[in-house]
Amino acid sequence: MSEAEHGGFRAPAAPAAPAVSGASWALGSVVAELRAAGRGIDGARQKLGRQALPSREVLVGIARDLRAVFFPAHFGPADLTEEGTDYFVGHTLDAALLALHEQVRRGLGFPRELDAREAARREGRAAEIVRDFAAGLPAVQELLETDVRAAFEGDPAATSIDEAVFCYPGITAIMHHRIAHLLYTLGVPLIPRILSEIAHADTGIDIHPGAEIGASFFIDHGTGVVIGETCRIGERVRLYQGVTLGAKSFPRDASGNPIKGIDRHPIVEDQVVVYAGATILGRITIGRGSSIGGNVWLTRSVPPNSRISQAQVRSDVFEDGGGI
Repeated sequence: MSEAEHGGFRAPAAPAAPAVSGASWALGSVVAELRAAGRGIDGARQKLGRQALPSREVLVGIARDLRAVFFPAHFGPADLTEEGTDYFVGHTLDAALLALHEQVRRGLGFPRELDAREAARREGRAAEIVRDFAAGLPAVQELLETDVRAAFEGDPAATSIDEAVFCYPGITAIMHHRIAHLLYTLGVPLIPRILSEIAHADTGIDIHPGAEIGASFFIDHGTGVVIGETCRIGERVRLYQGVTLGAKSFPRDASGNPIKGIDRHPIVEDQVVVYAGATILGRITIGRGSSIGGNVWLTRSVPPNSRISQAQVRSDVFEDGGGI
């Protein structure tokens, strides 16, 4: 366009890009310092040899494909017909399982380097795990159906089942958890935790894959919820945002290291409601049908049908140093 067409205005010319190269950043010394700073972690990685690590990006895709398998009407193609659903589910599931097999094969190499015999055994074990995982998916589907219905029925703001599936972070988190927990029970290292952390990053809900969670589980709003590894949660349990089901303490061995693998998180029985901001710590039991109020700090077991709330706020006036 001419100057006249611009009304006489000429746009200033873009400045020439400066001539730079790797030498401008002193890359050699920076790379050397980075290697020195990360030597501890990198050294631990070197002990595993040259085997490939599981891929977070691939696992994101696997979780996305499994979501479409569980909810094809919502996350499948827009033109998906009833007659084409089985084909779509079969094709998508096959691709997800093939990708998962490779990730499981990689994951089975942890936490140590494998010799040739162990590496050969790993190949067969990976196929066996993925076969068992596939066989467990119908049960996961049934649980997710109860979770979605619990979200719809438990939230008066939900206008439809579809809204719960599409929009609720609690549904995303519990879907990832049920997939991760199945892999966890099959003895797969590392990968279940990666799947859980993908959901954590997306939703703000942190559920360890070791936690056992019954049917019709609903997390309303969800941000800031933490559920520890050894939690046992019954059926028809509802949590609100900011709830922590955590550990009270970490017993240590003679060398001062935390003792792992012990039950240290709460047991929450059926039909319990835990309101926003509540913190429940230690291997305690919240009895069936109980209600735990918002911002409660609880470190003791409570019997069934308990109603636990904060202590009443008390305001006192002290004069002349009273109360000190």
